[in-house]
Amino acid sequence: MRKGLLVLLLLLVSLGFAKDKTQTPGPIHLDKDGEKWARKTLKKMSLEQKVGQMFMVWARAEFLNVNSPDYLKLIDSMHKYHVGGFGLTVATDGPFLLKNQPYEAAMMTNALQRESEFPLLIAADFERGLSMRLNGVTAFPHAMAFGATGNPQYANDFGRITAQESRAIGVQWNFFPDADVNSNPANPIINTRSFGEDPSKVGELVKNYILGARSNGMLTTAKHFPGHGDTDTDSHLALARVNGDRTRLDQVELAPFRDAISAGVDSIMVAHVTVPALEPDPNKVASISTNMVTNLLKTELGFRGIVVTDAMDMNGLMRLFQADTRALANGKAAVAAVKAGNDMILIPGDLEGAFNGVVQAVRNGEIPESRIDESVLKLLQAKASIGLHRKREVDINALSTEVQRPENLALAQQVADDAVTLVRDNGQVLPLSAKIRGTSQPVLAYNNDVEVRNRLLAIIFTDDMRSENGRMFERQLRMRAPEANIVYVDNRTAAAMGPQLLQSATQADKVIAAVYVIPSAGRRTNGAGEGSIGLSAGSGGLLSGLLNQSGDKTMVLAMGNPYVASDFPEIQNYLCTFSNSTVSEISGVKALFGEINIHGHLPVTIPGIAQRGAGIERAVTAKP
Repeated sequence: MRKGLLVLLLLLVSLGFAKDKTQTPGPIHLDKDGEKWARKTLKKMSLEQKVGQMFMVWARAEFLNVNSPDYLKLIDSMHKYHVGGFGLTVATDGPFLLKNQPYEAAMMTNALQRESEFPLLIAADFERGLSMRLNGVTAFPHAMAFGATGNPQYANDFGRITAQESRAIGVQWNFFPDADVNSNPANPIINTRSFGEDPSKVGELVKNYILGARSNGMLTTAKHFPGHGDTDTDSHLALARVNGDRTRLDQVELAPFRDAISAGVDSIMVAHVTVPALEPDPNKVASISTNMVTNLLKTELGFRGIVVTDAMDMNGLMRLFQADTRALANGKAAVAAVKAGNDMILIPGDLEGAFNGVVQAVRNGEIPESRIDESVLKLLQAKASIGLHRKREVDINALSTEVQRPENLALAQQVADDAVTLVRDNGQVLPLSAKIRGTSQPVLAYNNDVEVRNRLLAIIFTDDMRSENGRMFERQLRMRAPEANIVYVDNRTAAAMGPQLLQSATQADKVIAAVYVIPSAGRRTNGAGEGSIGLSAGSGGLLSGLLNQSGDKTMVLAMGNPYVASDFPEIQNYLCTFSNSTVSEISGVKALFGEINIHGHLPVTIPGIAQRGAGIERAVTAKP
């Protein structure tokens, strides 16, 4: 009996000790002890240690044996260059993200914190919550879906939930919210990542997200300063230009950033874009422009937080240094970014070259060491404001209660439901009947032998049939119409499958065209060099033929880019979810079958189709 009590006591003591060593996130706050730690730590640092704090590189959320070459290389780089932080990501396979689980992410962040000489800032691109990189978490729709709901509280809840789940896995800094005003329908990289085209509405949602996230311990980032919404180029691929005079920029692009600053945003990410009205030198993108970073952002707008560059390996920036060797180019780019006023240099293409370039610039007097001290103090203060000077690791056991809470899943689904917007409706398609019957032998996703005896035909247009796009949509559709004919097409198969699909559509009672087009870094279509956000030629031709032949009984469902309809003015029925997230796929199907109220309103204008604010409301028709 005594032995059992002793074991229990030791267990309780060990659990309490473990908890004492792990973070307990609270609202962002820099107290006197944190300020003292930051200044004391700065004084002890060598030049190399200080410069290293200004760099952030990628780390994958994956299992690695501590003796594996990949892990040893990662740790060696961290120590050699005194890296101040990591951006948490996952491996890729071509265009596909190989998502991992929360436990793998937490184990990796804990391991990195244990190995580091100073506490690390762990950041991530969690624009749609953790589901951007991980499975088994709360999945939210794209930002534009929040704009369609017209509910600022949703943005606050979004920030709160993302902060809680992120801190649980050891991520303290999110590169979000997106403060871009998507005023250009041809924008290939912002699009649904923006809350909309109305600066005041965007600013309101940005502000609410920041308040929700910061009150739950997450550092926030307004991006992409001074605004990437009025561009038609992907800055990952080429040089993007923001036009407009200073008056226009003040009224549109800069307005949400002012709102972000007033809300206490912790950092602002500067884009690799040219802005002739603010920086006349065509060889200086915003991220390396003193006019943009120091004069405008810091002095005029009064921002005192962390200024972080967009990823330094993007072509929009590195094309300016293409005449140099890789190491020299990265060194020059990093030096230019520091001189412009940036505090954190994000993802250099060559860490060694960038690090050595900045160190040498300080040693030869090109950059005063006081300029380095200014940035490093900010970064150390940020670390202290989230308690990293006290506790670095997270409690792995807490993941089961902090991540994917049922009430959070329900909220995310409600946001997606409320975002669904009916733009055009001829009264002949909605609502679908759950009793509708299709072929007796449903067509498989990869089978070109399309039977024509169906009554409900659903065509899923996607970039790549191997992707996850459409899988949840298909499952939800089959739950309601088990024998529906569901076919996937992409640009490689559209032309070959077109004649059979058009024939099938003529005999169908109703046709659903679910179009998956979403912004993606470096996405090219038909060899376009500056990025694309439309359907490819093959898929676009098939959709056009479908609308010309069977447009009256076809519902086009935009699972992402709402501007797709501009290329197909003949559309008679048009429904937008603004996202390809699983919750948006579920919402789209629920709307088709009349299971939810449709009351979303466009947060953007679709040229030739509808103005911002448009939306046809429909009440629930399906019986419980």
